[in-house]
Amino acid sequence: MTDIDITSQTPRTEAPGEHLVRELLWIHSILRNDLAITRRLAQDVLDGRDAQSIREELARLQSKSPLWQLKVSCIYYCRVVHAHHNGEDAHIFPALRRSSTEMGPVVDRLEADHRKVSDILDEVDIAARALADEDAPAGRNRLVEALNLLSDHLLAHLAYEEESISPVLRTWRTWPFY
Repeated sequence: MTDIDITSQTPRTEAPGEHLVRELLWIHSILRNDLAITRRLAQDVLDGRDAQSIREELARLQSKSPLWQLKVSCIYYCRVVHAHHNGEDAHIFPALRRSSTEMGPVVDRLEADHRKVSDILDEVDIAARALADEDAPAGRNRLVEALNLLSDHLLAHLAYEEESISPVLRTWRTWPFY
């Protein structure tokens, strides 16, 4: 029997779950890369780098990364992570619960992580907007602290998620609708 791509219903030779794992790892690699760039730029801001050179670097980044091509800065980065987590909460996590009763505690932890990361993303968003309105040392510190906290929590979450759900996703041959 030919496997069906769960997103397009076209025949595939790869199991749908394996495709989901590859997609998850790809998205997470983009999030990690852009988070590292954002943190470095925040540190540059904290160190007093002039606004013009920061703007020039952001302009260069727009041609290098899928997220930056969408004009992602701290504010847009937060929106991307929110959207990614909302998609997992709405679609992947319920399917994981249906496909394996052992996944309940894992999904509970991932959902709690999403709520924590969401709160931190909101703080990054607020700090970035405040810095855009009034550039002051306290505002720079607030943004860098929020980005550091985001990095700590988000990177730990991504690693746990990849490690804990990939084995189950790889077993999926169809979307678990039961």
